[in-house]
Amino acid sequence: MNSFWIKTKKITRWIFPHYIWKLNPATKCVYLTFDDGPNAEVTPWVMAELAKHNAKATFFCIGNNIRKNPEIFKALIHSGHAVGNHTQNHLKGWETTNSFYWNDVALCQNEIEIHSNCINKESKLFRPPYGKIKPSQSKALRKKGFKIIMWDVISMDFDSKTTPEKCLKNVLENVENGSIIVFHDSKKAFKNLEYTLPKTLTFLSQNGYQYDVIQ
Repeated sequence: MNSFWIKTKKITRWIFPHYIWKLNPATKCVYLTFDDGPNAEVTPWVMAELAKHNAKATFFCIGNNIRKNPEIFKALIHSGHAVGNHTQNHLKGWETTNSFYWNDVALCQNEIEIHSNCINKESKLFRPPYGKIKPSQSKALRKKGFKIIMWDVISMDFDSKTTPEKCLKNVLENVENGSIIVFHDSKKAFKNLEYTLPKTLTFLSQNGYQYDVIQ
């Protein structure tokens, strides 16, 4: 049994109002997000699928993966996608001391800024790995100008017990205007992502959704 709700509960958004769970766009729009890249095998495929629908997305990148794949990271930005901080080493905040966690976030942010001249440093995006972060960690990051981006719908593409069909169902049955949807551009998730992402994009496009990045 996994510990995630596919659709984030309203009470969760009420308990944690300082986190961004979904958005309220003026037009019919969704916000596709991808965690854990950039990955040399998966991220270019994701970019190609998005391009077929002229879709932009927000990629929450691990600092060590940016360091390993700087050209792919730069390609994300040059293609009009947004990028965010996902820590340097994919740390679980609940199990990490505050000082170590903040330093890991700073290391990732350094990788982002080294490899990009396009980042608006006044609007920094952060998604905690596993969605697990201590209130004290969150408060300090928000004081540094980070926006804590969570999600409205999680596809569960990373879960080996989730079939491709169930992964697609998780998204299509729960998406609505303003949804922030989580996918993963990782080898672990690719079996589910390869099936789900093209069908999700076709469904959203056919149903009049636009795609935007988180700012």
